[in-house]
Amino acid sequence: MPKFTGAEIVFKVLEDRKVEHVFGYPGGAVLPIYDELKNHASIKHILVRHEQGAGHAAEGYARSSGKPGVVLVTSGPGATNVVTALTDAYMDSIPLVCISGQVPTHLIGTDAFQECDTTGITRPCTKHNWLVKDVNDLAKTLHKAFEVATTGRPGPVLVDIPKDIQFKKGEYKFYKNLFTNGAVKKAKTNTKLVDQLIELIKKSKKPIFYTGGGVINSGPEASKILREVVQTSGFPITSTLQGLGAFPGDDKQFLGMLGMHGTYEANNAMHDCDLMINIGARFDDRITGKVDEFSPRSKKVHIDIDPSSLGKIVKTDLAIVSDVLEFLKIFKEKLNKNHNYLNLSDGDRLNSWWQQIEKWRKKNSLGFKNSNSIIKPQYAVQRLYELTKNQDTFITTEVGQHQMWAAQHYKFNKPNRWMTSGGLGTMGYGLPAAVGVQLANPGKLVIDIAGEASVLMTMQEMSTAVQYRLPIKIFILNNEYMGMVRQWQELLHEKNYAESYTAALPDFVKLAEAYGCVGIRAKTPDELDEKIKEMLATDKPVIFDCVVDKKENCFPMIPSGKPHNQMILGPEEEETISDEGKILV
Repeated sequence: MPKFTGAEIVFKVLEDRKVEHVFGYPGGAVLPIYDELKNHASIKHILVRHEQGAGHAAEGYARSSGKPGVVLVTSGPGATNVVTALTDAYMDSIPLVCISGQVPTHLIGTDAFQECDTTGITRPCTKHNWLVKDVNDLAKTLHKAFEVATTGRPGPVLVDIPKDIQFKKGEYKFYKNLFTNGAVKKAKTNTKLVDQLIELIKKSKKPIFYTGGGVINSGPEASKILREVVQTSGFPITSTLQGLGAFPGDDKQFLGMLGMHGTYEANNAMHDCDLMINIGARFDDRITGKVDEFSPRSKKVHIDIDPSSLGKIVKTDLAIVSDVLEFLKIFKEKLNKNHNYLNLSDGDRLNSWWQQIEKWRKKNSLGFKNSNSIIKPQYAVQRLYELTKNQDTFITTEVGQHQMWAAQHYKFNKPNRWMTSGGLGTMGYGLPAAVGVQLANPGKLVIDIAGEASVLMTMQEMSTAVQYRLPIKIFILNNEYMGMVRQWQELLHEKNYAESYTAALPDFVKLAEAYGCVGIRAKTPDELDEKIKEMLATDKPVIFDCVVDKKENCFPMIPSGKPHNQMILGPEEEETISDEGKILV
């Protein structure tokens, strides 16, 4: 059997796993791998400007394509710089394979140059990690890494490869289906539990579907069947931030996003329902609000591929361990068999429930007071949506007010079109994520709806976009504040705006030109449409500086420490937040 160097083995694994793009940054501990890069034309390396950017770009790539993202970094600071992205992927269940270089094995533990305990540092923020000490273990370990990242609940993994292992020669074998008979063996959905769910549905008068990122992770077919199931049932449906797009955002059964900045109708329906069917969501604190008053009178059903998520935060009445797609297939079949118990054959059954929902809808909780002189951020997102909705558009965001406005006012009708940092709430996510999304979807429109504070955290990745001719559009809602911080300071901290004002912002148009891309600025509502059209017509990376109202707050909002049915709908309803509530933000 022929033998290969460790560096060659890395690429043989990548080729066998059909990897097309690797996001990375070279350094001493991975130079043997970079030496080998020239011999593998099928794999394109994307040179980022910071390892965090590599991780977020790989996340965007994975989230929009359904394939695992691959990251290559050097030892020491190269590895530590990617920790934020690994943690982000871990929180949001994004499949990443991170390959890191390490100092030679005989130097491990000596505080050598650019040495750190990479596996120790990344253990809490990866599904699993490995330090390879024998070149003959390298192939199996890397193949195992890809399978761990993509099976069960997806997530990031890391393989740490000492420099001497990259030079040594060992055998190569393609390992496949390593977990067919192992601990990660796919659990079969218990059909008897689905029968129990049907029985709960028969008794229900105020049911609701509550869906999350697990539907997206299960693939486009899961979203397709979800739509069929929801339409068959006639039930209302809501979604977490990460689940947007799994069900059409413009469908009449969709109540909008729920949670801290969700719609009035979605949150009240969740509070008042008698049956909650949670498909692929985590009962995150941003969703539940005050846990002991969360949907107090409902039977709660939780379907999730991860058994550890079931009953972790909210006590459930029925827990089903299942891949979402597999569950939905079984559920659809059983719904059709029991259609006599659904509203299709009994039109009056859900009438009062929908009448109540329509009353909540009339509150128009996403409404805002527009202006003729200054651009309101909500209006900017609405115009962006109207001018792009007929294209196959992919949206990324940074984190903050702009993220919530994007979730509220941009409607997603397809899965894998919305990439945002949910669990970790990582400022700086959106721009490098857009780079990864554009590489995964060439020829498609990719827009990062950004805040001026967030986008500056990873602005250097505009250079990456320019180098690889990626025509991403950075649409900045510029209010000259760390907007969400300012909002919390206003509502929770007696208007003490400590350090939330960005006092020395760059001229984003000139900055764009310095990077070699296009800069556009809009200051008034009258010129907004024309400027957006100019952005869309530009076949180059664009930084769009949309100057918006500096003091606009993001509503509706569940005040911290309050249950779902106690929402603030606008500035006129602002109230003093309790000390207990302040702790929870």
